[in-house]
Amino acid sequence: YGGDHDEAVHDGNFCVDGLVSPDRVPHPGLAELKNVQRPARVLEYDQDEGLLTIHNDLDHTDMSQYLRISYEVRCDGVVVDRQDLDLLEPVPPHTSVMLRCEPSVPPTGRCHLLVTYRLARPDSLLAAGHVLGFDEIPLRNADRRHRWVAALAGRPIGETHLPVKREGTRVEVEAAGLRCAIDTRTGLPVSLAAEGRELLDRPVELNIWRAPTDNDRHVRLEWERAHYHQAAARAYGVDVDEEPGRVTISADVGLVAPSVQPALRGRLIWTLTDDGVLSLSLRLRRTLGFPSLPRLGLRLFLPEVMNQVDYYGLGPQESYIDKHRASHHGAFSADVVDLHEDYIRPQENGSHADCNKVIVSGGGLSLAVVGPTPFSFNASRYTQEELAARHRNTDLTPSGSTVLCLDAAMAGIGSNSCGPALRPRYQVDGQELGMELHLLLNTLTHTSSHNEVKP
Repeated sequence: YGGDHDEAVHDGNFCVDGLVSPDRVPHPGLAELKNVQRPARVLEYDQDEGLLTIHNDLDHTDMSQYLRISYEVRCDGVVVDRQDLDLLEPVPPHTSVMLRCEPSVPPTGRCHLLVTYRLARPDSLLAAGHVLGFDEIPLRNADRRHRWVAALAGRPIGETHLPVKREGTRVEVEAAGLRCAIDTRTGLPVSLAAEGRELLDRPVELNIWRAPTDNDRHVRLEWERAHYHQAAARAYGVDVDEEPGRVTISADVGLVAPSVQPALRGRLIWTLTDDGVLSLSLRLRRTLGFPSLPRLGLRLFLPEVMNQVDYYGLGPQESYIDKHRASHHGAFSADVVDLHEDYIRPQENGSHADCNKVIVSGGGLSLAVVGPTPFSFNASRYTQEELAARHRNTDLTPSGSTVLCLDAAMAGIGSNSCGPALRPRYQVDGQELGMELHLLLNTLTHTSSHNEVKP
């Protein structure tokens, strides 16, 4: 692209960002556009009355002759009900129809109604049944928490005394085959081992940086002026509290970088219980005068052999707070390689939003992350530093680890390469920021729990 031949006037990679790559590989944006321009859409769903109102967005075509409508109810990603909805009367262009829709909704779990539109008859390009688009509606029930979240919240804690070992800058705790070592200089784990097998290639990091996207080209100047790309955790004090069934390690921390004051200050609390669950509570305050953040979360470097990812959240393609129109809630499985969106100019990619559960496994090792409040995650062979440093996807070098980012917040994608700045509601600009996570090691028995009803 522009500049490859040392020309003086060029647009760089500005024109290599279409809906389709130059060699006609569809970008995620094409799927976004398809669903935004779906021929029909849900205007309202009255769950109490069991009535679904659907609008015909076509300009010239009767919707009843053009498409067929069906729904699925997914509970924690598993399909528990599926039905076709009959269009018994004409639905002229730009009119609406009210359909009876009374699905079975489980009393517990995160439940969504997925309404799908399919082509009724084949045409010159597409076969009958081709998916034209979908709508997703959250459903009410008695307990809307993901069932893994509810199970962890309600588990009993025993009375076992957990051994604590202090040596130099490490505080080490063991419980139920899990050994966790916290670095008192950062307040973060430097070791997570299950049955003697280490799961960390590098110490855990607090992470506020991302590889800038094309649309970050202006705000990245503010981010770099604030030294976000150089920020790292520093602990100012660490406390260890021992009580029956648990050990709590608390740290007052700051996100610091050379030549500037800390961008964030707050408290990290790690709790290890006698059932082997490691929990994190993170509360940080953004320093006045600092710009909005690219993201906020943890970064873990897991062994490269841990290359299988099972998750509940928005998928199957990448999703962000302002870019998820082609995604729906479900239980998905993927290889780490396939979670990478191979943009020609490397940049932030492959995040999945609104997740409650992520399991990364392989080589007999497994790490499950459960969030009481939804989080985003990214699993990749590449670090954000590698993505930011390279000008072409063909130049990327894998890190040798599975890089797992767990984000309490991730800035939107926006359109600020040539459009307006990111809207405030899509920025990470809150003064108070937090995160709650549970980490479970060696949970391989749970990775096959995503069975769905097959079409």
